[in-house]
Amino acid sequence: MNETGANETSKYLLEARNITKVFGELRANDDVTLSLKPGEIHALLGENGAGKSTLVKIIYGSLRATSGHLFWRGRAVTVPNPAAARELGIGMVFQHFSLFDALTVTQNISLALPSDVDIGALSGRIETVSNDYGLPLRPDALVADLSVGERQRIEIVRCLLQEPRLLIMDEPTAVLTPQEADQLFVTLARLASEGCGVLYISHRLEEVRRICHDATILRHGKLAARVDPQQETAASLAALMVGTEVAAVRTDKGTAPGAPLLELSGLSLATDDQFGVSLKNINLAVRAGEIVAVAGVAGNGQGEFFDALSGELTSSNNATVKIAGVGCGREGITQRRRRDAAFVPEERLGHGAVPNFPLSENVVLTHHSVEATRLETGDGMAGSAVVRNGMIDRDAARYVNRVVTELFDVRKGTPDPEAQSLSGGNLQKFVVGREMALQPRVLVVNQPTWGVDAGAAALIRQALIDLARGGSAVLVISQDLDEIFEVADRIAVISRGEMSQAYPSEELSLERIGLLMAGAHEAVARNAGEAGAA
Repeated sequence: MNETGANETSKYLLEARNITKVFGELRANDDVTLSLKPGEIHALLGENGAGKSTLVKIIYGSLRATSGHLFWRGRAVTVPNPAAARELGIGMVFQHFSLFDALTVTQNISLALPSDVDIGALSGRIETVSNDYGLPLRPDALVADLSVGERQRIEIVRCLLQEPRLLIMDEPTAVLTPQEADQLFVTLARLASEGCGVLYISHRLEEVRRICHDATILRHGKLAARVDPQQETAASLAALMVGTEVAAVRTDKGTAPGAPLLELSGLSLATDDQFGVSLKNINLAVRAGEIVAVAGVAGNGQGEFFDALSGELTSSNNATVKIAGVGCGREGITQRRRRDAAFVPEERLGHGAVPNFPLSENVVLTHHSVEATRLETGDGMAGSAVVRNGMIDRDAARYVNRVVTELFDVRKGTPDPEAQSLSGGNLQKFVVGREMALQPRVLVVNQPTWGVDAGAAALIRQALIDLARGGSAVLVISQDLDEIFEVADRIAVISRGEMSQAYPSEELSLERIGLLMAGAHEAVARNAGEAGAA
């Protein structure tokens, strides 16, 4: 770390001036300037690929800028690595936690501190700091036993123990219940009142309006605007991010739902993963023409639930899962696809798509088991199967890729690039569009708009609604409560592998969902079971 030109009278805590970062021919940051004052909660907004992550990595020392300068409390600095950033007083809480499940809270936090740290004294500091800031933790608790909200507290407390002057937070409420998010906002306000600056990255624009004092907006790597978010609307912020007005999602109710097309009856599955979540007696039905959303904090069995629906995990009893009235609990994913079901997993790269396969070959991966691809195009329905008599029709696969690209605005450099070359948001649009191209009777999608920008999210959500209104049964698993209320006809909540009943969306509030996400329905289920046993 190198510091020159002291200027302790500067009103800014951090200034990033004229930052440019070039990767080959891509200018990820193009002459970007950002400034943040002590005690300010400052939002950094933009579409996927707008340059937010690149800028933050430069500030935190994970990347070096091609050109431009950083100033810390008025002094020009170079930040060669994260250790140097932490020495300055910059801490960061990443979107994806870096914790070891088999270690305690204290052991995890100690890994970021000098090797000679006194573990006993550290436990006391953890308890004191976590309680002072409203983030209570048990220092001796195993991480594997903690909720996702508690795990995030570890990451925050780990930063607070280093007494940061600037705290960078990347999508901090994505894994929290509404009540936990409210507590986080109280903590951030406390930090700001003590003079700590906060650089806040979030796609949840209403919470940005609620807590942030200033906002820098990036678009295509360039500075698009700097605004007071409290004087903007969520729609106007989204428009500044994408450069045009984001179309509102049409949520017109269709006709009355039809017969159940996806039914779960007493679905229970034990997990082989010591840190996984077992499913316990799940009962749910999704009818033709409706969207049922399953809410929940990450790590409460959503992954196992999706795998049980897709056939990646099978049951010993066919009747636990029915598609269009036919039991298929013992069937694998190919057989379920042949029953006119389609599936979009949470992990788009690696699970939803093979990274080094071109998009057309990724089409074949999920379309090989169906008789025909059904695509709405300007010329009507295109029905060529991508596999006939055991042979791949590569022209048909490329056709599907081309039409999905047009319908879902998948932006790419060449007509048929490798999946790994697409940005996260564009790959998500492709993976969702590929399954939509089948026009399935049943669609199960896990985190449909995770990490995508406002424009892409609106497009995907509208497509889900349109599919349901066309007569399909759609099951959405999501942590985004704004998304759930926007698309769902009914909402259920999963917590520790148990599922509540599905309520009409208009009967639920954020507070009620928060209680269910925290496990309120589990106590009800246990009490009912005890009463029955008595």
